[in-house]
This record gives sequence, structure tokens and C-alpha cells, in this order.
Amino acid sequence: MGHIALLAGVLQFALVFPALRRMTGPAGAAGRASAGAATLFGLAGTLAVVAQAVIDLVVGLSAADRREVNRLFDEVQSHPGVLPAVYTVGPMPFYVGLVWLMVQLAVRRRVGAWRPALVVLGTVTMAVSLDLMPLGGLMFAAALFPRDLPLFRPLGAPQLPGRAA
Repeated sequence: MGHIALLAGVLQFALVFPALRRMTGPAGAAGRASAGAATLFGLAGTLAVVAQAVIDLVVGLSAADRREVNRLFDEVQSHPGVLPAVYTVGPMPFYVGLVWLMVQLAVRRRVGAWRPALVVLGTVTMAVSLDLMPLGGLMFAAALFPRDLPLFRPLGAPQLPGRAA
């Protein structure tokens, strides 16, 4: 069940990364290039995490017992490039791209500085233990939660345009 939730959550980043890039707005050629590179990094990492979740699900559903799970993982990971591309190096650009875009948004005052800090904290939390992935995911969700929803302002209070939240 956890892998299905991971897959569902990560797939949403195929929409989140381009949306964050659009939020960076016009900032000259260098700013656009930087936001574009961060987006590509993030999407490449997203692809690796999706591949990892799919492999894990297929192996888990195909195996009759833990011994067969281990055998199937060994078989899949023995193919050249699979281990770094899908399990070790490949997912890293997801986190790099997300932090990079959030920092750009904070520097341009499109979001509050607490948002990229929360993304970093969520990333570190997940790196400490895979058991903490739900907590890290909640931190990502809080950092990416839209600021103009009523939850973030008193009822009836107008949203101030351009104000970083």
C-alpha cells in the first residue's frame, strides 16, 4: 500500500515541477535557464522514483515469499545501470530540482523562506529513514500548499496580491 501511495504522490510532481517553474516568472535569460534546468532535474528524478516504485510493486506482487522477492530484486538490479539510475543516483535530481525551484521562488519573494526550508527538512527526514517517508511527504505537502486557500487566512480577509506566504 505504501508503494501505491508513493507512486500516486510522485506522479503528481509531473505537474508540480512545471507549475513551480511558471511561478518563478520572468527573471531574464539566466533566471529562466536556471528554472528550466531545475525543472528538468526534478522531472528526471521523478521518472527514476516512478521506475523504482513500479519495479518494487511488480516484484512484490510477483513473488510468493521473501526469498523470491530478494531473488527478483537481485535479478532486476543486476542489469547494468539499473541500480544507479533507479535506486541510488537517479532519484537525487528529484530533491535537488525541488529545493532549487523553491529557493528561486523564495529569493524572488514569490513564497516565504519557510517553504524551501520545509522541503529541505522533509528531504532530510526521508533520508534518515524510509519509515519517515510519510512525515517527509507531509512536510512537502505543507511547503507546496497553495497560500491563497482559506486555511491560510482568516475568513473574510482579502488575499493581498504579491505577498509571500
